[in-house]
Amino acid sequence: MITIFAATSARVIALLAAPAMLMSATAARAQEQNHIVMGAGVAVTPSYQGASDYRVLPIPVIDIKQGWLFANLRSGIGIAPITTEHLTIGASAVFVQGYRRSDVPIGIDKLSDGLGARVFANFRGAGFVGTLGAVQVVTGGTGGIIADASLSYPTQISPRFSLTPTIGATWADRDQNDGYFGVNAAEAAASGLSQFTAGSGFKDVTGTLTAAYRLSDRITLSATGGVTALIGDVADSPIVERKTRPSGVVTASYRF
Repeated sequence: MITIFAATSARVIALLAAPAMLMSATAARAQEQNHIVMGAGVAVTPSYQGASDYRVLPIPVIDIKQGWLFANLRSGIGIAPITTEHLTIGASAVFVQGYRRSDVPIGIDKLSDGLGARVFANFRGAGFVGTLGAVQVVTGGTGGIIADASLSYPTQISPRFSLTPTIGATWADRDQNDGYFGVNAAEAAASGLSQFTAGSGFKDVTGTLTAAYRLSDRITLSATGGVTALIGDVADSPIVERKTRPSGVVTASYRF
């Protein structure tokens, strides 16, 4: 939940908070034929996972599909060689966001942005849209693996207005969790925080609601609000100031 971010997040967004909150609309469009949707928006999101402070960020809206090729806010830039009425399977390159030194407590080192390789599957049936995905961080960032799962239920309230509730969870291995939430001996001495080491496990759960309104056949406005809660070992990290935080994003897009 990707920008081209990952959930995850969020938090592919999370992922990557912004992309994770847009995943339901992106996944629902995956079954369509070739399309180009572009736009822009604003996201209000914690400075990092567990932060008490917020950042206001401009974000691009990108959803492109041309044959096997795609680029979107959820799954990055890649290919989806398997696309049927009920299933899409693909692989992509995604941006994995770190955090600035100014965002985290004094004495904690910054975490550089990274690049990840993602594989994913989208499932559609009985009105639901499900996603399973995994990212291997290749360069920069923490290294390690991040996996995500989500379930959405797009509901058409009227010909122009739709609501999409989404629930999701993210799991990460030791390299990712410790790299993001860990505090080593040098950082503990510089920050006054306790040393902390995190193992693998589920790290967060998220619930969002997206409202989309079509001004015309080509122009759509959308707004998403959500809450993400850290769980497991990472919730006890000394750099976590708030375990549960809301976030939101507003976008306008144009379908070419």
